[in-house]
Parts: sequence; structure tokens; C-alpha cells
Amino acid sequence: MGGNKINSMSLNGLDAKTFFEHEGGITYNDFILLPGYIDFSLDEINLETYLTRNLKIKRPIVSSPMDTVTESRMAISMAMLGGIGIIHYNNSIEMQAKEVRRVKRYENGFITDPVVLGPDNTIHDIDVLKETHGFSGIPITEDGTQNSKLIGIVTKRDIDFETDRTRKLKDVMTTQLVTAPAGISLAEGNSILKESKKGKLPIIDKQGRLVSLMSRTDLVKNADFPFSSKNKDKQLIVGAALSTREDDKERLDELVKAGVDIIVIDSSQGNSIFQINTIRHIKKKHPHVEVVGGNVVTAKQCKSLIDAGADALRIGMGSGSICITQDTLAVGRAQGSAVYHTAKFSKEYANVPVIADGGIAHIGHIVKALSLGASTVMMGGLLAGTSESPGEYFYEGGVRVKKYRGMASHEAMEKGGGKRYLSSEDRIKVAQGVTGTVVDKGSVINLVPYLIQSLLHSLQELGYRSIQELHSGIYEGTLRFEKRSQSAQAEGNVHSLYSFKEPHLGLLRMGR
Repeated sequence: MGGNKINSMSLNGLDAKTFFEHEGGITYNDFILLPGYIDFSLDEINLETYLTRNLKIKRPIVSSPMDTVTESRMAISMAMLGGIGIIHYNNSIEMQAKEVRRVKRYENGFITDPVVLGPDNTIHDIDVLKETHGFSGIPITEDGTQNSKLIGIVTKRDIDFETDRTRKLKDVMTTQLVTAPAGISLAEGNSILKESKKGKLPIIDKQGRLVSLMSRTDLVKNADFPFSSKNKDKQLIVGAALSTREDDKERLDELVKAGVDIIVIDSSQGNSIFQINTIRHIKKKHPHVEVVGGNVVTAKQCKSLIDAGADALRIGMGSGSICITQDTLAVGRAQGSAVYHTAKFSKEYANVPVIADGGIAHIGHIVKALSLGASTVMMGGLLAGTSESPGEYFYEGGVRVKKYRGMASHEAMEKGGGKRYLSSEDRIKVAQGVTGTVVDKGSVINLVPYLIQSLLHSLQELGYRSIQELHSGIYEGTLRFEKRSQSAQAEGNVHSLYSFKEPHLGLLRMGR
């Protein structure tokens, strides 16, 4: 860690232990991190981190399982950018499983369960598939299943200008196919795609039956998104939310069938017998699925869920911009203190990573959450309003906005969001969230790289080459903290100007 290896007594500021054990509830805006020593460039910084005990991702970012934040489009983009999206459960079992499948099928080295049609299907059937799954390159087999011989393929160029959408596929499909034998490597398949300049490469067995499919667009995506979060089969990874209710056991089974990698148990207060039993059930029935428990804010809560088998913990209670739990119920904890104490305990007790969930309003909050021991940060409001978030844009007071709501707002609870509060069947519903609007932020494809680049600069300013080094600095005492007064917070923000233009919607407020 270069210049960080000096006697802590000679440093200004306080170490994390002294700072957080002698102060009350501390949140992100209440402190500043003191700079370290820079002896490396930005490209030497490694942001790889543990999302759970057994799963690493290249970027420490997670999108929240909220119905105005994460469905398949957001989850795909987050995974492509090195993070992961957690698909909400404010929908039917079938719809949530379909959203998971969309992510798993979006980019694959080998698509092992490709959608196929038969020769007597119509162009309209492909239109329906495109609307449902987002793709239109469909292999055609003798009987419309993978169990029969491949006889053609229909791509966008075959049907784009066809006005009669009732035409049968046998009349428009391409029959001169470039195929590859089962057993070839991913590199060999990519080479054939490059040389043939075809969009799809069917992989067939000795009987001519379709085994899997490769897509040319995946080659382009791999080049554009080198940090993509993928499993061993080269599929994008995705998570899904689950409640602790008994009927969600059926939801769990369908999500696993769809290929979900991580289950996030979505509860406002995770230290309950209901969640403990749910974690045990998941780990027993589906031991290969990673389970994130929560939400929790104290060491005692952490211990309960870790003992039950949780692979990671989600930290935060009442700290989100649309959450009013702390005011409504007088229960919760300041997010800075919550992240520090839970991360410290979880690391010492079982080396379980924690996800800082809530209160991430600006770029500076991301590095502050990581500096308190979080391995990743979960973002809701920061990603709401992007083009990948669910919902339609509309204008409010002349400003282009999207709706953003808490999962315990009255509006969300009417659609099932109250499950996380163990109250979806209550006759009188106590709202712990609100509904609001957020300004159009553009695409996460532009926003997230901006956040990541800023995070790299932050780590360089602090003098750490990785999140692991940053965490070592927390517990070794080389990372130094200082409390900020209200006037110091005002001083650290833009001031004394008649007018100014904020960069990227004001996200560059590093000190806030």
C-alpha cells in the first residue's frame, strides 16, 4: 500500500474503530476521508470484489430489486458493465422467471436452449417471439423442437420487408446454412462466425439435430464490455428477489429453473424466524444458489442470518431516498454506522461480504460505503430515471421524469410490494415508503462508466490499488476519517456562484 504503511500515530484524523465507536449514528455526509499517498496510475486499480462468499464481480455495483428500478433490461446492462441486477418480485411468478430468462439468454457463449420453430409456423410467430424475448434469429427444425433435424434459419433480413406476416417460415427461411459440429470450443465457434460473416452459428450433432446456438452479436458485446459478469457457461449472471412467505417457495423453484444465480431475500427487517427458515430451505433444496440475507443493521442480526447459511448480507434500514421507516416506526440506523459495524462483524465472524443498500445519492457515497467495509453497493434512486429502468417518461413542470417509488409505498404495496414488510394481507397498511419522480438520467451505459471512473479516482486519491487494500486500511488503521460540520459540508459543495451547470446531473458531488 505504498505510503500508507506509516505509524498510525503520526496520521491526522481518526481510524475507523475510534471514529465509529465513539460517535453516535453516522451517515455518509457526516465524515470525509483523508487523502493517502499516490504512487500508481488509474489503470493499476482493480475493482474486482466479492458479491457473496463464492461469487466475484468486476465492479462493485448492484441494482436494487424495486419495480421502478430493475427488470431484465436493467439487469442485462448492469451485468454487461461488470455488476449485477436483482429483479423485483412485484409481479407474477411467471413474469419474474421470464425476466430472469431474458437476462440468461441475452448473451451466451453457447445458447444451450435456443428458441426454435417449425416450418409451418408463421412470420407472425417470430414477431411474437421478438416482442417477448427481444431477438428474431430463429432456427427451424423439422417438428419445431430441438429433438428433430435442423432444416433452416430465419433472420431479420429474411422477414423485414415481408408485408404478409401469415406466410409460413418454410417459404422464407434460409436453407444454405453454415453449421459447426457439437463439441467445438467457444474460440473455434467465434472463429467460424468471424470468417462466415453470419449472424448465427447453429451447433449440430451427428444426426443434424440442433444442440446449441452461437450469436455474432455476442462477439461485439464481448469487445465493448470486457468486465461483463458471467458464469462458467458464459451467460450473464442475474439475481432475483424473494419474500419469506410460504407461497414464494414455488416462485423460488421457477426462478432456479430459469437459471437465477442469486436469491436476495427482500425484507425490511431480516432478523426473523421467517427469513432464517427461508434461507435454510433455499440452501437445502438449491445449494448451488447464492443467498443474500437482510436487511440488517446490527451485528446481532448479522449473526442470525449467517448462522442460517446466508452467503452475503444486505445492509440498510430506512436510509433510502423514498424510505420513511425511521420516521414512521422509529426503528433503523444511520447508514454509515450500520455498514461499518455489520461489515466488521461479518468479516471477523465468517468472512461474509456485505452489500450497502440505501443512501447512495452521489458518487462520493459509493466510495464512502466501500471505505466502511462494504464489498458492493446497491443503488435504487441513483439508477431510477435511466432509460433502462421500468416505466415511461413523462413531463412534470417542463422536466422529463420517470416515476420512482418505495416498495412499501401504498402504490407498490397494492401490487405486492408489502411482502417485504410481512404485511401484504393487513387490512390497514402502514406505508414505509413514498412515491415520487426522478429526472431523466439517460442510459446506464453512459452513467455507470462515469460512476466507475470517479470511483477509480477516489481510490487513487486515498492511495489504495483495490477494494481489498481499502478494506485492509479500515482495519489496520491507515485509512483515516474526520467528522464534518454542517459548514464544512456546505464548503465542500458548490457555493458562492450566481449560477452553474452541474456535470452529469450533479452526480459529481464527491464530498457530499
